[in-house]
Amino acid sequence: MGAGHDHGAGTTGHRHFGRLWVAFALLAAFMLVETVAALLTGSLALLSDAGHMFTDVLGIGMALAAIAATRRVAEDPQRTFGLYRLEVLAALANAVLLAGVAVYVLVEAVHRFTAPEPVLAGPMLAVAVAGLLANVAAFALLRAGARESINVRGAYLEVLGDLLGSVGVIVAALVIATTGWWYADPLVAVGVGVFILPRTWRLAQAAVRILVQAAPTHLDVPRVRARLAAVPGVRDVHDLHVWTLTPGKEVASAHLAVTTSVEVGSVLRDARQALHEEFGIEHATLQVEPAAPAEPCGPADW
Repeated sequence: MGAGHDHGAGTTGHRHFGRLWVAFALLAAFMLVETVAALLTGSLALLSDAGHMFTDVLGIGMALAAIAATRRVAEDPQRTFGLYRLEVLAALANAVLLAGVAVYVLVEAVHRFTAPEPVLAGPMLAVAVAGLLANVAAFALLRAGARESINVRGAYLEVLGDLLGSVGVIVAALVIATTGWWYADPLVAVGVGVFILPRTWRLAQAAVRILVQAAPTHLDVPRVRARLAAVPGVRDVHDLHVWTLTPGKEVASAHLAVTTSVEVGSVLRDARQALHEEFGIEHATLQVEPAAPAEPCGPADW
């Protein structure tokens, strides 16, 4: 016999759908402005910032698509977990694209160090300042959702990196305008690339961990097992699995072997309450069985 909780139809990203749309439109429009300006001024730093902003736009677009898709198929009986994992897949794709942009910028910067090119510092500075303002606005729009959704968090991290990149471009433009030191442009471009890579790695690592159904890092599985074993009437806990469906939605399943005299309903209630209150696990599927069944279920092969 088992028990579980209903997931519900929405994801944490749904609450931030409107803000995502505004951030998407704002950054998409300015990405075009920055790309044109980078080509006209000859600035690699500005081009790297435009490329980074492209991944911002793409990342937010994937977040919007994932949220919209989960809304449409939430009631599909064949998708028993909905499409929560679309957000995780989109975050992983986002991380890969962002890493590609960072590598391209680093390679191009090496070429610029060997043969620096002149840059129009005035227009570069004006566009960089406008880019900074656009990123500040997008950063404010995404900040709340970044704590709840891995995909919104991916977009948020990209905007954060782009915001700092815009500051770097402003510094480079000022240095070039006042000293004529062309190396400031590829130097800032390298800084943007180096800043992007470790954050991209952490985002990809978090997404992969969810996709391989590893236990959440903040949950100690032996402690979860011990707590379930401490529920009155439980003699043994086996086939325990804990994983993350999507950030903020931890899931668990377990077999609880109980004494013959115990009331099954109270065991399920106490076990679910312990998982919820002590570990934040909202959905638990628990199978209750006699402590000494005629045919032991045994551990699963996997």
